[in-house]
Amino acid sequence: MGPGSVAIAVINDTDMQVCEVYETAIAYAVFGDPHPDLADPWYDLRLCAVSQSPAAEARGFSVRANHGLDDLVEADTVIVPSVPDAVISRGEPLADDFIDALRRAADAGARMVSLCTGAFALAEAGLLDGRRATAHWSQTADLAKRYPKVHVDDSVLYVDEGNVLTSAGMTAGLDLCLHLVRRDLGVRVANQVARRMVVSAHRIGGQAQVVGLSVAVTDDDSLGVVMDWAAANLDQPLTVGDLAQQAGMSTRAFFRRFQAATGMTPLKWLLDQRLSHAQTLLETTELSIERISERSGMGTAANLRRHFTIRAGVTPTDYRNAFTATPRRRHHGH
Repeated sequence: MGPGSVAIAVINDTDMQVCEVYETAIAYAVFGDPHPDLADPWYDLRLCAVSQSPAAEARGFSVRANHGLDDLVEADTVIVPSVPDAVISRGEPLADDFIDALRRAADAGARMVSLCTGAFALAEAGLLDGRRATAHWSQTADLAKRYPKVHVDDSVLYVDEGNVLTSAGMTAGLDLCLHLVRRDLGVRVANQVARRMVVSAHRIGGQAQVVGLSVAVTDDDSLGVVMDWAAANLDQPLTVGDLAQQAGMSTRAFFRRFQAATGMTPLKWLLDQRLSHAQTLLETTELSIERISERSGMGTAANLRRHFTIRAGVTPTDYRNAFTATPRRRHHGH
């Protein structure tokens, strides 16, 4: 059995502009380009819309959908990549039949996903009530004000609530799409897809949307060498002094350069790497939590549980159970 059908829900009625092309293209790039050497069959992708006639233009682009709302309702996964700006800036309503189709898809067991401002559509359909969700950081305040029943988190890249998932804007949508591939087809396939797209294989959803410090423009590759070395030695109790020594710099100079180049402290970056490694081990091995905490350099199982739960929203054990037993909805023979 394959990973099922994916419907990209495009809003393209003639009364408002088509949704942002970028997020639509992200979903299409991940799920629409088959990789038979990695998984066969691949996803069955459908571009679904209220109207199958040419859409109004947005920034020189237009979208013509080959499928209607009935195909959306029958899909295993429904992705709303964004909503038109008029929905947010002027409060214009989304089409009733579009919202109804989202509700019917969810009732039928579809996995419901939003990228960027697509969260407004899921919220309008009531699918985010009582759930934690996110959207692009510039729109989260409006999302929270307009839909008070939604627990809006403006600090994360994406939120996985099981059968309902939401992401921030731009590349965070790509992170969420690759996360879905990881859930459906495993780490190896997701990593290979990321490699072919020349993007980072995995970013934890709890990672911050916005980096407060600017990224330095530099041709110095010395930090990259040190970061690669640290990533290969995560099982060791590394300190900032160890990293500085590897870089041939004083601790103070290394700290300043690292923070200027990455927007985070060396220890914060190390923690992110350790948690990412622990997450991969949870997905790909049957090692005990104690052994995973050692392999990832988190020290004790209690320390891993505390930091992992803060970052991912679930305990390591619950994450492993959910990842290895991801429920799929019933298939319709397509």
